[in-house]
Amino acid sequence: MSSLILSIETATTNCSVALSKDGETVVLKEDYDKNYSHAERLHLYIDDVLKQAKVVQEDIAAIAVSKGPGSYTGLRIGVSAVKGLCYALNKPLISVSTLESLAHQVACDDGVIVSMLDARRMEVYSAIFDANYNQIRATEAQILDEHAFEDYLKKGTVYFIGNGVEKAKTLITHPNAVFIEDKLPSANEMSHLAFNKYKIDDIEDVAYFEPYYLKDFVAIKPKSKLT
Repeated sequence: MSSLILSIETATTNCSVALSKDGETVVLKEDYDKNYSHAERLHLYIDDVLKQAKVVQEDIAAIAVSKGPGSYTGLRIGVSAVKGLCYALNKPLISVSTLESLAHQVACDDGVIVSMLDARRMEVYSAIFDANYNQIRATEAQILDEHAFEDYLKKGTVYFIGNGVEKAKTLITHPNAVFIEDKLPSANEMSHLAFNKYKIDDIEDVAYFEPYYLKDFVAIKPKSKLT
């Protein structure tokens, strides 16, 4: 029996929803907006994707969510929506690394892939993968400077992807650096990753699952008004 998986990506400003069959995306809806619109659009996109595929929620075998790192608010909205659906439909929850799925947008024969998402100031969340998408350096929150990723750049081509690229290209000038611009994590690349996890029953506990924030959320206090 074929497996339909609904994948949801909300770690950045891209509100992205995909329905896949046996690991291949059947329907994809996303906005690639520069502003966060998940609260308004996510459930509409889910409904649209199911209607386009001519299936109902009960036909879904599992629901996958991009687990982070990324925007605190974006991740929270995505995970809350997915947990609600999993509870209501009694379906398994699958989590997919945001940086891993982002790396799969790069096709290369050699070199390494650096997935990086914008954080505060000159900081990014990043992870490094080889050309076969095996993670070769753990996910980190790091401050960018002109020496960032120097060890990898000395050895060969380094492909940088994600919304952290805008910061990186102003500092990293090594000739082996290739900057892939205007790319955000998408539910499209989640399809086969989620299916691989589904096949081996690699699922999360719906009650206790939390996004991978990497860093604690820090609320910025509003400036006090002078009286």
